[in-house]
Amino acid sequence: MKPSGKVWAAVCLICLLGACRNGQKEQETAMKSPANVVQDEEAITLLYQNKPVVRYYKALCPVPEGVNPIFRRSGFIHPLWSPSGKVLTRIQPPDHYHHYGIWNPWTMTHLEGREVDFWNLAKGQGTVRFAGLESVLCDSSGGRFQVRQEHVDFTAVPQGRVAIEEIWGIGVFASQAEGRTVWVVDFDSRFWNALNSPIVLDAYRYGGGIGFRATEEWTKDNCTVLTSEGRTRKDADGQRARWCDVNGSFSDGTRAGIVFLSHPENREHPEPMRVWPTDANGGRGDLFVEFCPIRLNSWTLESGRKYRLRYRLIVYDGTLKPETAEQFWQQYANGTETQSSH
Repeated sequence: MKPSGKVWAAVCLICLLGACRNGQKEQETAMKSPANVVQDEEAITLLYQNKPVVRYYKALCPVPEGVNPIFRRSGFIHPLWSPSGKVLTRIQPPDHYHHYGIWNPWTMTHLEGREVDFWNLAKGQGTVRFAGLESVLCDSSGGRFQVRQEHVDFTAVPQGRVAIEEIWGIGVFASQAEGRTVWVVDFDSRFWNALNSPIVLDAYRYGGGIGFRATEEWTKDNCTVLTSEGRTRKDADGQRARWCDVNGSFSDGTRAGIVFLSHPENREHPEPMRVWPTDANGGRGDLFVEFCPIRLNSWTLESGRKYRLRYRLIVYDGTLKPETAEQFWQQYANGTETQSSH
Protein backbone atom coordinates (compact mmCIF):
# COMPACT_ATOMS: atom_id res chain seq x y z
CA MET A 1 0.00 0.00 0.00
CA LYS A 2 1.30 3.40 -0.95
CA PRO A 3 2.14 5.59 2.09
CA SER A 4 -0.01 8.67 2.62
CA GLY A 5 1.33 12.18 2.05
CA LYS A 6 1.56 12.74 5.81
CA VAL A 7 3.65 9.59 6.26
CA TRP A 8 6.00 10.64 3.45
CA ALA A 9 6.34 14.08 5.00
CA ALA A 10 7.24 12.55 8.36
CA VAL A 11 9.81 10.24 6.76
CA CYS A 12 11.38 13.14 4.85
CA LEU A 13 11.54 15.24 8.02
CA ILE A 14 13.25 12.43 9.92
CA CYS A 15 15.77 11.97 7.08
CA LEU A 16 16.42 15.70 6.94
CA LEU A 17 16.99 15.92 10.68
CA GLY A 18 19.30 12.91 10.52
CA ALA A 19 21.30 14.42 7.69
CA CYS A 20 21.59 17.71 9.58
CA ARG A 21 22.81 15.91 12.69
CA ASN A 22 25.34 13.88 10.69
CA GLY A 23 26.57 17.03 8.93
CA GLN A 24 26.82 18.81 12.27
CA LYS A 25 28.82 15.91 13.74
CA GLU A 26 31.22 15.95 10.78
CA GLN A 27 31.61 19.71 11.11
CA GLU A 28 32.21 19.44 14.86
CA THR A 29 34.78 16.67 14.30
CA ALA A 30 36.61 18.79 11.73
CA MET A 31 36.52 21.80 14.07
CA LYS A 32 37.93 19.74 16.94
CA SER A 33 40.74 18.21 14.92
CA PRO A 34 44.21 19.27 16.08
CA ALA A 35 45.55 18.55 12.59
CA ASN A 36 45.08 20.07 9.18
CA VAL A 37 46.38 19.45 5.68
CA VAL A 38 47.57 22.31 3.49
CA GLN A 39 48.07 21.84 -0.25
CA ASP A 40 49.60 23.90 -2.99
CA GLU A 41 50.86 23.09 -6.48
CA GLU A 42 54.14 21.80 -5.10
CA ALA A 43 53.39 19.81 -1.97
CA ILE A 44 51.07 18.50 0.72
CA THR A 45 51.91 19.61 4.26
CA LEU A 46 50.43 17.95 7.35
CA LEU A 47 50.31 20.16 10.45
CA TYR A 48 49.50 19.37 14.06
CA GLN A 49 48.35 22.19 16.34
CA ASN A 50 49.39 24.56 13.53
CA LYS A 51 52.96 23.23 13.57
CA PRO A 52 54.27 21.59 10.37
CA VAL A 53 55.20 17.93 10.82
CA VAL A 54 55.68 16.40 7.35
CA ARG A 55 55.76 17.79 3.83
CA TYR A 56 55.17 15.50 0.86
CA TYR A 57 56.34 16.60 -2.60
CA LYS A 58 53.82 15.96 -5.36
CA ALA A 59 55.57 18.15 -7.95
CA LEU A 60 58.92 17.44 -9.60
CA CYS A 61 61.52 18.92 -7.28
CA PRO A 62 63.96 21.12 -9.23
CA VAL A 63 67.67 20.43 -8.88
CA PRO A 64 70.39 22.97 -8.03
CA GLU A 65 71.76 25.06 -10.88
CA GLY A 66 74.23 23.12 -12.99
CA VAL A 67 72.99 19.69 -11.85
CA ASN A 68 71.66 17.21 -14.41
CA PRO A 69 67.82 17.43 -14.45
CA ILE A 70 67.73 13.63 -14.54
CA PHE A 71 67.87 13.88 -10.73
CA ARG A 72 64.47 15.59 -10.49
CA ARG A 73 61.70 13.56 -8.89
CA SER A 74 58.52 13.71 -6.83
CA GLY A 75 57.00 11.36 -4.24
CA PHE A 76 59.07 11.89 -1.08
CA ILE A 77 58.95 13.51 2.35
CA HIS A 78 60.94 16.65 3.15
CA PRO A 79 61.09 18.29 5.52
CA LEU A 80 60.26 16.16 8.52
CA TRP A 81 60.16 18.55 11.48
CA SER A 82 60.66 17.87 15.19
CA PRO A 83 58.06 19.28 17.63
CA SER A 84 60.29 22.36 18.17
CA GLY A 85 60.64 22.87 14.42
CA LYS A 86 64.05 21.32 13.72
CA VAL A 87 64.43 20.04 10.15
CA LEU A 88 65.61 16.43 10.35
CA THR A 89 65.78 15.46 6.66
CA ARG A 90 67.92 16.46 3.70
CA ILE A 91 67.44 16.25 -0.07
CA GLN A 92 69.79 16.37 -3.06
CA PRO A 93 73.09 16.39 -1.14
CA PRO A 94 76.04 16.89 -3.52
CA ASP A 95 77.40 13.46 -2.64
CA HIS A 96 74.12 11.72 -3.58
CA TYR A 97 71.76 13.93 -5.58
CA HIS A 98 69.25 11.06 -5.70
CA HIS A 99 68.75 11.12 -1.91
CA TYR A 100 65.37 12.57 -1.03
CA GLY A 101 64.63 12.93 2.69
CA ILE A 102 62.39 9.95 3.43
CA TRP A 103 61.73 7.75 0.39
CA ASN A 104 61.67 4.09 -0.69
CA PRO A 105 62.54 3.21 -4.32
CA TRP A 106 63.74 -0.29 -5.19
CA THR A 107 67.27 -0.65 -6.48
CA MET A 108 68.30 -3.84 -8.29
CA THR A 109 65.12 -5.15 -9.89
CA HIS A 110 64.60 -7.58 -12.76
CA LEU A 111 61.51 -7.60 -14.93
CA GLU A 112 60.93 -9.19 -18.32
CA GLY A 113 64.62 -10.03 -18.56
CA ARG A 114 65.78 -6.44 -17.95
CA GLU A 115 67.47 -4.84 -14.97
CA VAL A 116 65.81 -1.63 -13.78
CA ASP A 117 67.11 0.65 -11.02
CA PHE A 118 64.46 2.97 -9.55
CA TRP A 119 66.87 4.28 -6.89
CA ASN A 120 69.94 5.55 -8.75
CA LEU A 121 68.37 8.19 -10.95
CA ALA A 122 71.60 8.91 -12.83
CA LYS A 123 71.22 5.61 -14.70
CA GLY A 124 68.03 6.85 -16.33
CA GLN A 125 66.44 3.42 -15.95
CA GLY A 126 63.58 4.32 -13.65
CA THR A 127 62.06 6.71 -11.14
CA VAL A 128 59.15 7.07 -8.72
CA ARG A 129 56.53 9.77 -9.21
CA PHE A 130 53.42 11.17 -7.57
CA ALA A 131 50.30 10.04 -9.45
CA GLY A 132 47.38 11.48 -7.49
CA LEU A 133 45.84 12.33 -4.13
CA GLU A 134 43.58 9.55 -2.87
CA SER A 135 42.16 10.92 0.39
CA VAL A 136 42.53 13.40 3.23
CA LEU A 137 41.09 12.99 6.73
CA CYS A 138 41.46 15.12 9.86
CA ASP A 139 39.59 14.08 13.01
CA SER A 140 39.89 14.37 16.77
CA SER A 141 42.96 12.12 16.89
CA GLY A 142 45.07 13.72 14.16
CA GLY A 143 45.41 13.92 10.39
CA ARG A 144 46.26 11.63 7.51
CA PHE A 145 46.36 11.51 3.75
CA GLN A 146 46.88 8.92 1.04
CA VAL A 147 48.69 9.43 -2.25
CA ARG A 148 49.19 7.18 -5.26
CA GLN A 149 52.71 6.68 -6.63
CA GLU A 150 54.09 5.01 -9.74
CA HIS A 151 57.43 3.24 -10.16
CA VAL A 152 58.24 3.98 -13.79
CA ASP A 153 60.44 1.79 -16.00
CA PHE A 154 62.24 3.73 -18.76
CA THR A 155 63.96 0.67 -20.22
CA ALA A 156 60.76 -0.63 -21.79
CA VAL A 157 59.75 2.49 -23.73
CA PRO A 158 61.37 5.97 -23.74
CA GLN A 159 58.35 7.71 -22.22
CA GLY A 160 58.25 5.15 -19.42
CA ARG A 161 55.87 2.41 -18.34
CA VAL A 162 54.43 1.86 -14.88
CA ALA A 163 55.88 -1.32 -13.36
CA ILE A 164 54.81 -0.98 -9.73
CA GLU A 165 51.86 0.93 -8.33
CA GLU A 166 51.83 2.08 -4.73
CA ILE A 167 49.63 3.83 -2.19
CA TRP A 168 51.38 5.81 0.53
CA GLY A 169 49.40 6.52 3.68
CA ILE A 170 50.88 9.21 5.95
CA GLY A 171 49.31 9.90 9.34
CA VAL A 172 50.24 12.18 12.23
CA PHE A 173 49.12 12.39 15.83
CA ALA A 174 50.76 13.39 19.11
CA SER A 175 51.77 11.41 22.17
CA GLN A 176 53.64 11.95 25.42
CA ALA A 177 57.11 10.62 26.22
CA GLU A 178 59.20 11.41 29.27
CA GLY A 179 57.13 14.47 30.09
CA ARG A 180 56.98 16.08 26.65
CA THR A 181 55.03 15.96 23.41
CA VAL A 182 56.34 13.87 20.52
CA TRP A 183 55.03 13.51 16.98
CA VAL A 184 53.89 10.05 15.89
CA VAL A 185 54.13 9.66 12.12
CA ASP A 186 52.66 6.53 10.52
CA PHE A 187 54.03 5.42 7.15
CA ASP A 188 52.01 2.76 5.31
CA SER A 189 53.09 1.51 1.88
CA ARG A 190 50.75 -0.77 -0.10
CA PHE A 191 52.08 -1.78 -3.50
CA TRP A 192 51.57 -4.25 -6.31
CA ASN A 193 53.12 -5.45 -9.54
CA ALA A 194 51.40 -3.67 -12.44
CA LEU A 195 52.78 -6.06 -15.06
CA ASN A 196 51.63 -9.50 -16.23
CA SER A 197 54.91 -11.15 -15.22
CA PRO A 198 56.86 -11.37 -11.94
CA ILE A 199 59.20 -8.61 -10.77
CA VAL A 200 62.25 -9.75 -8.82
CA LEU A 201 63.69 -7.39 -6.22
CA ASP A 202 67.27 -8.60 -5.92
CA ALA A 203 68.95 -8.85 -2.55
CA TYR A 204 70.93 -5.64 -2.12
CA ARG A 205 72.07 -3.30 0.65
CA TYR A 206 69.71 -0.51 -0.53
CA GLY A 207 66.10 -0.54 -1.64
CA GLY A 208 62.49 -0.32 -0.52
CA GLY A 209 61.44 -0.25 3.10
CA ILE A 210 61.99 3.25 4.41
CA GLY A 211 65.15 5.28 3.79
CA PHE A 212 66.23 8.36 5.72
CA ARG A 213 68.91 10.90 4.79
CA ALA A 214 69.62 13.02 7.83
CA THR A 215 70.13 16.77 8.03
CA GLU A 216 73.54 18.05 6.93
CA GLU A 217 74.12 19.22 10.49
CA TRP A 218 74.57 15.62 11.64
CA THR A 219 78.01 14.06 11.23
CA LYS A 220 80.01 11.33 12.94
CA ASP A 221 80.91 13.85 15.65
CA ASN A 222 77.42 14.74 16.84
CA CYS A 223 74.91 12.00 15.98
CA THR A 224 74.20 8.52 17.30
CA VAL A 225 72.42 5.34 16.24
CA LEU A 226 70.99 2.73 18.62
CA THR A 227 68.91 -0.32 17.63
CA SER A 228 66.56 -2.54 19.60
CA GLU A 229 69.34 -5.15 19.67
CA GLY A 230 71.77 -2.73 21.31
CA ARG A 231 73.83 -2.09 18.19
CA THR A 232 75.28 1.31 17.36
CA ARG A 233 76.51 2.99 14.20
CA LYS A 234 79.68 0.91 14.43
CA ASP A 235 77.94 -2.46 14.07
CA ALA A 236 74.28 -1.94 13.06
CA ASP A 237 74.80 -2.16 9.29
CA GLY A 238 73.44 -5.41 7.86
CA GLN A 239 71.95 -6.45 11.19
CA ARG A 240 68.30 -6.94 12.08
CA ALA A 241 66.28 -4.68 14.36
CA ARG A 242 62.73 -4.00 15.51
CA TRP A 243 63.44 -0.31 16.04
CA CYS A 244 66.25 2.13 15.46
CA ASP A 245 66.80 5.45 17.26
CA VAL A 246 68.76 8.15 15.41
CA ASN A 247 69.68 11.30 17.31
CA GLY A 248 71.86 14.33 16.70
CA SER A 249 72.71 17.83 17.84
CA PHE A 250 72.37 21.18 16.08
CA SER A 251 74.50 24.31 15.92
CA ASP A 252 72.40 25.96 18.64
CA GLY A 253 73.24 23.17 21.09
CA THR A 254 69.84 21.44 21.00
CA ARG A 255 69.21 17.80 20.09
CA ALA A 256 66.41 15.94 18.32
CA GLY A 257 65.81 12.49 16.91
CA ILE A 258 63.58 9.85 15.39
CA VAL A 259 62.81 6.33 16.53
CA PHE A 260 61.98 4.23 13.45
CA LEU A 261 59.66 1.34 14.32
CA SER A 262 59.25 -1.65 12.01
CA HIS A 263 55.87 -3.39 12.09
CA PRO A 264 56.09 -7.09 13.07
CA GLU A 265 54.12 -8.11 9.97
CA ASN A 266 56.72 -6.62 7.63
CA ARG A 267 58.71 -8.95 5.44
CA GLU A 268 61.97 -10.17 7.05
CA HIS A 269 60.99 -8.68 10.42
CA PRO A 270 63.05 -7.97 12.51
CA GLU A 271 64.27 -6.13 9.45
CA PRO A 272 67.87 -5.92 8.26
CA MET A 273 69.29 -2.41 8.07
CA ARG A 274 71.58 -0.25 6.02
CA VAL A 275 73.48 2.18 8.24
CA TRP A 276 76.29 4.30 6.85
CA PRO A 277 79.61 3.87 8.68
CA THR A 278 81.25 6.77 10.48
CA ASP A 279 83.74 7.30 7.63
CA ALA A 280 80.99 7.85 5.03
CA ASN A 281 81.44 10.64 2.48
CA GLY A 282 85.17 11.13 2.76
CA GLY A 283 85.25 10.79 6.53
CA ARG A 284 82.61 13.44 7.27
CA GLY A 285 80.31 10.77 8.59
CA ASP A 286 76.98 11.96 7.20
CA LEU A 287 74.07 9.80 8.28
CA PHE A 288 71.89 7.51 6.19
CA VAL A 289 69.67 4.84 7.78
CA GLU A 290 67.24 2.42 6.15
CA PHE A 291 65.06 -0.54 7.03
CA CYS A 292 65.79 -2.71 3.99
CA PRO A 293 63.55 -5.80 3.54
CA ILE A 294 65.65 -7.10 0.61
CA ARG A 295 69.04 -6.60 2.28
CA LEU A 296 69.59 -10.32 2.84
CA ASN A 297 67.11 -12.10 0.58
CA SER A 298 65.52 -11.30 -2.78
CA TRP A 299 61.77 -10.80 -3.08
CA THR A 300 59.51 -11.74 -6.00
CA LEU A 301 56.43 -9.59 -6.58
CA GLU A 302 53.83 -11.73 -8.29
CA SER A 303 51.43 -10.16 -10.75
CA GLY A 304 48.04 -9.37 -9.24
CA ARG A 305 49.15 -9.74 -5.62
CA LYS A 306 49.26 -6.85 -3.15
CA TYR A 307 52.03 -6.26 -0.60
CA ARG A 308 52.39 -4.03 2.44
CA LEU A 309 55.15 -2.48 4.56
CA ARG A 310 54.42 -0.37 7.65
CA TYR A 311 56.60 1.85 9.81
CA ARG A 312 56.06 4.34 12.60
CA LEU A 313 58.31 7.30 13.41
CA ILE A 314 58.50 8.76 16.89
CA VAL A 315 59.82 12.28 16.31
CA TYR A 316 61.12 14.08 19.39
CA ASP A 317 63.30 16.85 20.78
CA GLY A 318 66.14 16.13 23.18
CA THR A 319 66.86 12.46 23.75
CA LEU A 320 64.80 9.35 24.55
CA LYS A 321 65.70 6.42 26.75
CA PRO A 322 65.95 2.98 25.12
CA GLU A 323 63.16 1.78 27.43
CA THR A 324 60.88 4.46 26.01
CA ALA A 325 61.69 3.43 22.44
CA GLU A 326 60.93 -0.19 23.35
CA GLN A 327 57.62 0.82 24.92
CA PHE A 328 56.61 2.66 21.75
CA TRP A 329 57.46 -0.40 19.67
CA GLN A 330 55.46 -2.70 21.94
CA GLN A 331 52.44 -0.39 21.65
CA TYR A 332 52.79 -0.27 17.87
CA ALA A 333 53.26 -4.02 17.53
CA ASN A 334 50.31 -4.84 19.78
CA GLY A 335 48.01 -2.05 18.63
CA THR A 336 47.67 -0.68 22.15
CA GLU A 337 48.95 2.84 21.64
CA THR A 338 46.91 5.70 23.04
CA GLN A 339 46.71 8.99 21.22
CA SER A 340 47.17 12.14 23.23
CA SER A 341 44.30 14.41 24.19
CA HIS A 342 46.14 17.43 22.72
